[in-house]
Amino acid sequence: MRIALVQQKAGNDKQENVGRGLSALEEAATGGAGLICFAELAFERFYPQYPAEGDVSQKAEPVPGPVTEQFAAKARELGVVVVLNLFEREGNLCYDCSPVIDADGSLLGKTRMIHITDYDFFHEKGYYTPGDSGVPVYTTKVGNIGVAICYDRHYPEYMRALALRGAELVVVPQAGTVDEWPEGLYEAEMQVAAFQNGYFVALCNRVGREEGLEFAGESFVCDPDGRVIGRAARGQEEILYAEVDLEEVGKSYARQLFLPDRRPELYAGWLG
Repeated sequence: MRIALVQQKAGNDKQENVGRGLSALEEAATGGAGLICFAELAFERFYPQYPAEGDVSQKAEPVPGPVTEQFAAKARELGVVVVLNLFEREGNLCYDCSPVIDADGSLLGKTRMIHITDYDFFHEKGYYTPGDSGVPVYTTKVGNIGVAICYDRHYPEYMRALALRGAELVVVPQAGTVDEWPEGLYEAEMQVAAFQNGYFVALCNRVGREEGLEFAGESFVCDPDGRVIGRAARGQEEILYAEVDLEEVGKSYARQLFLPDRRPELYAGWLG
């Protein structure tokens, strides 16, 4: 199976950004991708670089809503699975949300980021409510897909839960900046998660300069043995394609050895 990660900039015009995303979706499908993924808040400026002021829910939209409906229609037309990321509003609450759309255009569900951070240029606690959707894994046309939204990927418990729920590929929509951490650390973190849990990881990052931040790009895919099998360029828009064979999941060290040899009855008292 071929997957595609859309690494694109976000300008000030959300509708233009959505239009560019739909065009990229078509291009990726024409390029043979069966699963197409987008970065965190792919179609709007990165609001949390500023502390929240006033009613931030006016920047959010419902899911399903205008953007998901447009991508669902295009997914159905093209016969592809799509993983988005949006600023979602439900009632009086807002979430960092990744809708997952199957190849028939149906909305299978939505993953909400459950760990929320707050530090310079990432003032997310003023925007996002901690997610309440658990750790879902979606049965799609192309396989069992999990999602770890940006900050959630730092939690080994979350990444392990995706494996225990049957994920074969984990999509990571990210907003990672240039020189945010020592070079290669984030990539190594996802390589270890893939190896320890026996699934593919596809991290799709933002790119471009936005006021106080410069997003790095460098989206990548690693296999269940922890090898990087595809990497996008730093600082430029592109569609990264990667070939993944989900049969490798069952043959991985994690699925043959690590997971069967777990002793969860002993861990309960150690983990808070």
